Amino acid sequence: MDPATAPAADDASTAPAPPAPARKARPIELSGSFRHDGHRLCYTEYGSGDRVVVLMHGIMLTRRMHAPLARRLAGAGFRVVTLDLLGHGDSDRPTQSWRYSMPAFGEQAVALLDHLEVPDAVIGGTSLGANVALEVGAAAPSRARGLVVEMPVLDNAIVAGLLTFAPLLFAARFLPSTVRGVALAAHLVPQGNQWVDVVRDTLSQEPAPMAALLHGVLFGRIAPPKSVRSAIATPALVIGHEGDPIHPFGDAGSLAEDLPRAEFVQARSPVELRLDPQRLTAAIRDFAFRCYPG
Repeated sequence: MDPATAPAADDASTAPAPPAPARKARPIELSGSFRHDGHRLCYTEYGSGDRVVVLMHGIMLTRRMHAPLARRLAGAGFRVVTLDLLGHGDSDRPTQSWRYSMPAFGEQAVALLDHLEVPDAVIGGTSLGANVALEVGAAAPSRARGLVVEMPVLDNAIVAGLLTFAPLLFAARFLPSTVRGVALAAHLVPQGNQWVDVVRDTLSQEPAPMAALLHGVLFGRIAPPKSVRSAIATPALVIGHEGDPIHPFGDAGSLAEDLPRAEFVQARSPVELRLDPQRLTAAIRDFAFRCYPG
């Protein structure tokens, strides 16, 4: 066949392939620490920007529990900071019970904002961390753009809380070898799974600081009283669920009624945000966006 009359080659076969879509970079994660009231407190930052969310953990847990939520919020454009409160995680663990209280934990959250030079933020947490967020809303309302309160612990939880944590306090005070034995066993568990690591962290306790922490929390002020809560004008997202005596549904519901600007979301279970997080993560994300208009 005459080359001049041969059919033209298919342009698509010789054209360069279109570039692959750019892969979205994972938000940066940085760990840091600062000193407050003579003690070292540790935190991790996820993402960057001016829209800041602070997340705090439950009692005897660590900031690691909020890593998945922090990454999702950072992916949505927030700068998220998870904090180890005093006596938890990598932060210092003094052995004096008077150092542990909800108001003191609230001061630590505000000190974190001071250290980061952040004027205000959405302050949130789970269980203990939820109550600490309320303390910030009560004591330093100008520092809180919004409150995310998951599984708050109020009056209805006192008896269940004592039944759950009093034996741990007794063991830490009078049977310290049992606490050390559990911690030793926990260190034998391989790391690498998010929630296995969280449980491992929780079980890795030293008796004296554990006893001081539980004593200070159990026999101190659990949450701001109703008269104070009803004066917190900060927007709040309250998340509660049924079937958990330590975090009663009634406490979450009554708190949502107490707070003048509260929204209430019912979780399907205590672990929905951990194991099936899409719905609650979206609720938290959208609430945080509303706290930063524009």
